[in-house]
Amino acid sequence: MRLPCLLAAMFALAACHDQANGGGAGVREQITAVGSSTVYPFTTIIAERFVAADPDAKAPVIESTGTGAGMKLFCAGIGAGHPDLEDASRRMKPSEYRDCAAHGAGELLEIQIGIDGIAFAESKRGPHMALTSVDIYRALSAHPGGKPNTARTWADVNPMLPAIPIQVYGPPATSGTRDALAELILAKGCDAVEPGAPALATRDPEAHRLFCTRVREDGAYIDAGENDNLIVQKLQANPDALGVFGYSYLEENRQTVDGVTINGVQPTYDAIAADRYPGSRPLYVYAKKAHLDAIPGLRAFLRLYAENWGKDGPLVRRGLIASPEAIQARSRAIIAREITLDPASLPS
Repeated sequence: MRLPCLLAAMFALAACHDQANGGGAGVREQITAVGSSTVYPFTTIIAERFVAADPDAKAPVIESTGTGAGMKLFCAGIGAGHPDLEDASRRMKPSEYRDCAAHGAGELLEIQIGIDGIAFAESKRGPHMALTSVDIYRALSAHPGGKPNTARTWADVNPMLPAIPIQVYGPPATSGTRDALAELILAKGCDAVEPGAPALATRDPEAHRLFCTRVREDGAYIDAGENDNLIVQKLQANPDALGVFGYSYLEENRQTVDGVTINGVQPTYDAIAADRYPGSRPLYVYAKKAHLDAIPGLRAFLRLYAENWGKDGPLVRRGLIASPEAIQARSRAIIAREITLDPASLPS
């Protein structure tokens, strides 16, 4: 029994070391990453520092595909034809882990790199909105109260708000930012005003998700793709509209856009770090353990991430919110000891 197992392990290792695209001749010497548009700029900074520290290193290839689409690429297998890293603006779903495991990529390092906030923003020439989770739910839910959404202006949602059309530019359904918008804001607004919604969340989480977080598709919510900078540009062109993206993009574009207050809290570094802002969420990088030996520099890349995510580091200057020290220490230990993810810990 030991010989077949040993042979299987040797073949798996050989497959990982055979780094040519598709498993043919040649070697892949570049680190590759896919995933979240929110995490993308942080991984790009690490890639730049990685090359600066070793001029002989090949520049990593970082793609902004969205968390969900990135998970599909990341979990499709191990070896040269598959990414080494997945940037994620939410935790991996159990179904995504099962997909990874089914394709031989079940040994993963889950590394929390910091915290972000889902920021609602408007042009500096905008109406200076102040919203609640309930306002946003009533404006963007496909079926508030179980009926098709007929609200056309913000005043239809709340008479204290301006009578301007509801237009919100945001990420697509494959985005982790969209998932977090649903979980952290829409669901909370729904639970606050819909009788029976909290009980439904306990009894049937999937039914609760469909009831509370399905976004309307009649033009009030506008899918702007995975390019958050494009949303910023659209807000400049349409000052009555709102945009939804990660806090880092708000911070980067303070000269042209303002954060929208939600539940009386502005999206600021301190509010997000203290978990007072409704859209606070952790950010992750997932790495395939099987690729650590096969891909030149992958271990060093992860260590470089850990060296730069502190409160005084370059990632925070770019808009990342530093994790509490205990979480930073745990993430550093995962990298140093190559501790793999326990799938039982993933949220159902």
